[in-house]
Amino acid sequence: MTEREVDLVVIGAGPVGENAADRAVQAGLETVIVESELVGGECSYWACMPSKALLRSPQILSAAKAVAGAAEAVKGELDVGAVLKRRDSFTSEWSDAGQVGWLESAGIDLIRGHGRISGEREVTVTAEDGTTTVVRARHAVVAATGSVANTPDIPGLRDAKPWTSREATSAKTIPESLAIIGGGVVATEMATAYRAFGAQVTMIVRGGLLGGVEPFAAERVATSLRAQGVTILTETETLRVERTGEGVTVETSGPTVDAAEVLVAAGRSPATADLGLETIGLEPGANLEVDDTLRVEGFSWLYAVGDVNGRALLTHQGKYQARAAGDVIAARAAGEAVDDAPWGAHVATADHAAVPQVVFTDPEIAAVGPTADQARDQGKNIRVVDYDLGSVAGASLSRDGYAGAARMIVDEDRGVMIGATFVGPDVAELVQTATTAIVGEVPIDRLWHAVPAYPTVSEIWLRLLEAYGRPKA
Repeated sequence: MTEREVDLVVIGAGPVGENAADRAVQAGLETVIVESELVGGECSYWACMPSKALLRSPQILSAAKAVAGAAEAVKGELDVGAVLKRRDSFTSEWSDAGQVGWLESAGIDLIRGHGRISGEREVTVTAEDGTTTVVRARHAVVAATGSVANTPDIPGLRDAKPWTSREATSAKTIPESLAIIGGGVVATEMATAYRAFGAQVTMIVRGGLLGGVEPFAAERVATSLRAQGVTILTETETLRVERTGEGVTVETSGPTVDAAEVLVAAGRSPATADLGLETIGLEPGANLEVDDTLRVEGFSWLYAVGDVNGRALLTHQGKYQARAAGDVIAARAAGEAVDDAPWGAHVATADHAAVPQVVFTDPEIAAVGPTADQARDQGKNIRVVDYDLGSVAGASLSRDGYAGAARMIVDEDRGVMIGATFVGPDVAELVQTATTAIVGEVPIDRLWHAVPAYPTVSEIWLRLLEAYGRPKA
């Protein structure tokens, strides 16, 4: 057994853990990061990057076919092999050598192995060969272990060896048919990709599609998926799954679905089951509840960032939390003042008010802040402004027959926007403007002076403001 003492121990070397460690090192703290798999984490190898690489080529082909002149020049079908090869380039063929090199350049020490909390400010790391290293932290331990895909307790499902998002984003061949259990972001994005690759796709959704977004946006995605040939069974329970010689059979409360493979996309749970939480009186497998400085409730030395705290299961939001956590750990270590007021340097206020998200389906959904129903449930006095995105000049120029919609939600008591949703081709880049306006609490009457260039899709902001009405002097 090897023993070591440092200022900070970070468990998990995904983008979130890397950011927490980097901020601490930049502030002068000696930091060790622990990783049992690939440095770079889920996002780099099995989620954000490979999934978007899979979706991009079909998206570009669809866009070209939607513009006269370009459409006539498009010959042949999607080259799926080339798409998979491009995907592999983004994962570096599942090698983390580049990420390890970055850690070295940043001055962050790496210990490979499975890290478990073994006491106050103490982490025991077990390597593949069984050797152990005990690392004690002078100041803090950060849990950045992310989340794992849920496998519902459905008879036969585990024995059927279903795909999770990992298998779906790293597949080397495309099955003739794919059954997808779930109707959230992973389910809809993978349905979009695999249908574009030629697979017959059936979605089995217990409730409705994309339950966390505005209904009008979810409906447009459902309509588009069906138009692409995806079968969507909503309000349908999965009763049993069986692996057969030909593939899988999925018994549901509706029709029975036969497919070559089955993908389970039924949400995610925090990766805390084997983190050693029981040694400090916490429940293994549960979210680590944190305050706005990302410190675990009841502990002065333990922090949790990213999916593991359950606040916002998005890579960009986890990195935001990590930067705040790294900075506040360094500040506390140095005895400096902590800026923990809302929107302060050491807090993750945006988790409550301004979480942006993009669903990379066709059409895309880009949203930030609460939906209209969520805002009403919060007791806010709101006004909802809707506009046809396809009627904006920039949108109509980008694609023939462009179809889309935009919604702005205004807090009438404060005169500021608190939420926005866009659905349509290429709307992902619109969400940052909305996020900036929400975080900055820019008054609606001041937004009138943010003039969008013509003819761009961003003209939607002028149209939304016109629909809202200019404040009277």
